[in-house]
Amino acid sequence: MDYYYDWNPYVSVAVRRQHAAQRLAKLGKKGREVSPVLLQGRKIATTFWGTAWCGNLERYSDYANRLPRGRTYVRNGSVIDLQISSGTVTALVSGSEIYDVRINVAAVPRARWRAICRDCTGAIDSFVELLQGRLSGGVMARLCEPKTGLFPAPKEISFQCSCPDWAWMCKHVAAVLYGVGARLDEQPELLFLLRRVDQQDLVAKADTGLRPPTKEPMGAKILDSGDLSQIFGIEMAQSDPAASAGRRNGTANVTRAATPAPAQPAALGRTKSPTPARGWSAPQRAAVSARMKAYWRERRRRGR
Repeated sequence: MDYYYDWNPYVSVAVRRQHAAQRLAKLGKKGREVSPVLLQGRKIATTFWGTAWCGNLERYSDYANRLPRGRTYVRNGSVIDLQISSGTVTALVSGSEIYDVRINVAAVPRARWRAICRDCTGAIDSFVELLQGRLSGGVMARLCEPKTGLFPAPKEISFQCSCPDWAWMCKHVAAVLYGVGARLDEQPELLFLLRRVDQQDLVAKADTGLRPPTKEPMGAKILDSGDLSQIFGIEMAQSDPAASAGRRNGTANVTRAATPAPAQPAALGRTKSPTPARGWSAPQRAAVSARMKAYWRERRRRGR
């Protein structure tokens, strides 16, 4: 007795790649930009975001039977186009034919996202650290919590494929899901786009705690009065060390007025060798000094 099964005949990887190249050439002529999933080596994902996405998929028993076939497909380059947008993943997978795959991912509920941001408050220093996955163990664990973290549970994912496989998740869908993990290695910000949340919220929450100000300015950025006098071409009053100490300690004598010393005319033919200003070259100091001296000469001339 003969039985009929609605399966396409096996097609080798080499023939599939040939078909894929032909399909991509046609799409290119129509102006469509494709983004295939290309792996370096056997690992599908190597960064925190990509690895966490794949680990989240493998955590659920719902996917256990179909995921291995998907790993094979994504490794041999069968995902010839993968696009991630807000709440949606669309892809082309090369099998016996070129199949269209669409995956819908629900947005993170607002209450859950607020809880994630609250729990991560102060633990993420910058947006760059967030995208690079340079996070503390506690933050990583919080983002990866099943059902309450950032990554979707099976009930938050729906998909469809144009292949004849009647299974709930075919190998083409599984390949695309793994392809998302590989893509997050390169563009982790796409996860937040897919889940329809703003990644800046995590960093904004981190900035709510003010850092204590430094008590003293950095020494490398301080210029003494000799430097300022030489650079700007003006006479600087010398500060009284005792008075400065009193101001710092809050014990300055407010009834005592400082009497500036009379300016002494500069002797002709004598020059003072000032302390070089930090960060200024000799030509720069000379040019700035000349400009400022000319400025003050003009001011004095107009005031006569």
